[in-house]
Amino acid sequence: MARQKSNTRFWHRWAAALNKTSARQWVSGLVVFLGLLAILVIDFLPTGVSVEVGQVARRDIEAPRTAINTAETARLKEEAGRRAVLEAYDDPAYYGINHATVLKVEENITAVLNLLRATIPVDQSEAEGSEPLAVAEVDRRLIRDYNVDLLPSNLTYISGLSLSEFDEFAQKVTNAILTQMNEEITEDGLRDAWDQYELRIAAEEMDPHLEHTAIVLGRQLIQPNVVIDTQKVNRAREEAMAAVEPVTIMRGEIVLRKGDVVREEHISILQDLGLIKTGLDYRTLIGLVLLVAVLLFGLGVYVNQEHHDMFETPGRLGLLGLIILAVALVGRVLALVQWPMTPYLNPTAWAGLLLTLLVDSKVASIATVLLAVVLAVMNGFSLNILFIALVGGFAAILSISRVSQRGDLMRAGFIVGGMNFAGMVALGLVLQDSRLVLHSYLGILNGFFSSIAAIGVLPYLESVFGITSSIRLLELSNPNHPLLRRMMLEAPGTYHHSILVGNLAEAAAESIGADGLLARVGAHYHDIGKIKRPYFFVENQIGMDNPHDKMAPTLSTLIITSHVKDGLELAREYKLPEVVTQFIAQHHGTDLVKFFYHRAMENSQETIEEKDFRYPGPKPQSKEVAIVSLADAVEAAVRSLSKPTPGKIEALVKKIIKDRLTSGELDQSELTFQDLDKIGNAFVKVIIGMFHARIEYPEEITKEDIEGKRNRGGNPSK
Repeated sequence: MARQKSNTRFWHRWAAALNKTSARQWVSGLVVFLGLLAILVIDFLPTGVSVEVGQVARRDIEAPRTAINTAETARLKEEAGRRAVLEAYDDPAYYGINHATVLKVEENITAVLNLLRATIPVDQSEAEGSEPLAVAEVDRRLIRDYNVDLLPSNLTYISGLSLSEFDEFAQKVTNAILTQMNEEITEDGLRDAWDQYELRIAAEEMDPHLEHTAIVLGRQLIQPNVVIDTQKVNRAREEAMAAVEPVTIMRGEIVLRKGDVVREEHISILQDLGLIKTGLDYRTLIGLVLLVAVLLFGLGVYVNQEHHDMFETPGRLGLLGLIILAVALVGRVLALVQWPMTPYLNPTAWAGLLLTLLVDSKVASIATVLLAVVLAVMNGFSLNILFIALVGGFAAILSISRVSQRGDLMRAGFIVGGMNFAGMVALGLVLQDSRLVLHSYLGILNGFFSSIAAIGVLPYLESVFGITSSIRLLELSNPNHPLLRRMMLEAPGTYHHSILVGNLAEAAAESIGADGLLARVGAHYHDIGKIKRPYFFVENQIGMDNPHDKMAPTLSTLIITSHVKDGLELAREYKLPEVVTQFIAQHHGTDLVKFFYHRAMENSQETIEEKDFRYPGPKPQSKEVAIVSLADAVEAAVRSLSKPTPGKIEALVKKIIKDRLTSGELDQSELTFQDLDKIGNAFVKVIIGMFHARIEYPEEITKEDIEGKRNRGGNPSK
């Protein structure tokens, strides 16, 4: 049930996102899709080379991509396989005993001995009616059936043996022959086998006639029994063929020169390169369309889940699409260079730096994965390029996640370079590729160029897409900024108030995971409108009368609330970014100017409209603006406490937050009750630090008195 609800929420969220997506965003997505597809499909377009065997080439034809020469590779594989077979025939390790031959010899020796035994007369009591075979008949059968030729004298001698004597002879001969046959006997080693057999027979100390008969039988029955192992030979052949490195046709290599006669091998190479085509390879095109669609759909789902507000900011979506296309295009240019190491200069780290600074580290992460896959595909599905692109991209994202000055970009470049260098060395060692180790300096150059390029294009991207990076915010927080310097000189009380509000806002924002830098910079500029009439605001009325004491409450309210409009005018004049301008417009929301409202209620007999004493709004639209709004009220209120104590401060902070909450001023800020609790605690902690206890000295004490007390007790003054 819970999963059903989760799926329902997911699809409702997507439906809402699609409904909010404007035509401009759809067009941007389509442009990125078609751009990526065009960059990837270039390698697979037909070039229409028309050549035939026997023609003379009219121009040089070079390989537009790296490919495998299938014909030459097949020839080398076949040659390696044939060479492996020839080597196997000369290698004894590939031979073994043919047990079928041993079995055949065993059958033959048994049959021959049975025939010889048949020449011996049998007692009538043992076998009635059995007659021994004639010696001539046995001799004829031995030659006919077994190709065994014995001397008649040997046959006659055997026929005169008793059965027991023959059986003993037969057993010795059988054992000697089978023992010899169970050893490896080659064609060349047959005579040696006979000699070994004769030694075995001689060791039996037989009758000379029987010994001669046994030797003759052995020489005619013992035969070569070694045969080559075809399975081992075939395995060696396959291994030799598999070990052959494919013959590669390198990108930019001239495969057919002008004036050469076209041969079959030229046609084969052109086919391998895909240069002889009648049309587009639609299967490849469909595959690339699906690949790009899946990658961009995954990116869209991720952005919708983790950063769905980007669908409402066309500038950031446009920036994301532009960076993706720019990196893919640079990767394509690098892939076209003939030197195979140039793709390792791919600018994935550059994309990671810019997207982290201008959009978000999560979006930068998924974009890095997408770009790594695209670069790997355009470089022949290279896993090396995929790995290095991921290493560089994520190193850039992690190294720039917290930036405090522009120099941090250069530091990030060195980190990226170091990680790329280590990655290339590691790949080279694992793959035993000395080129990667030798050219690992390219990883350092990649990081250096990425940081330089990011610094160079950052201001232009900020201006074109209306995005403010953290570096731009840091520049705005510089006290030497013309507007801040002017406020410090013309409205010093407001300047001091803004600095304190910035400290409060930054601590509170960081406590809830909001953008502390943005909150601090916004606080510095939220009251710049007071520069127009600084003496009408109490923090600037040091040593002078309050002009509001002599003015009508309505006029005072008009002057007080006009600092919002005046601030927006100054923001436009000094070209402040929108993310900072929103603090000026929204930090008071639609709050009531209570002091002058109550004063008007007390002094006027007419009906007082509350709306005439409210700020024009709008209410705070983000967490950071709402935090500055609360910090503004808290700082002003705490400053009015006569004897601030931790208890009083905490009570006052909670009261102000509660009043803002109940009045509805925080309704559009997405702050939760838990956030408000953390914000209040952060305010209290910072304010207590501001009001830390000091030693109270008598009014008449002087520096000389203090220095004199330090030296009391005979210590000489220095």
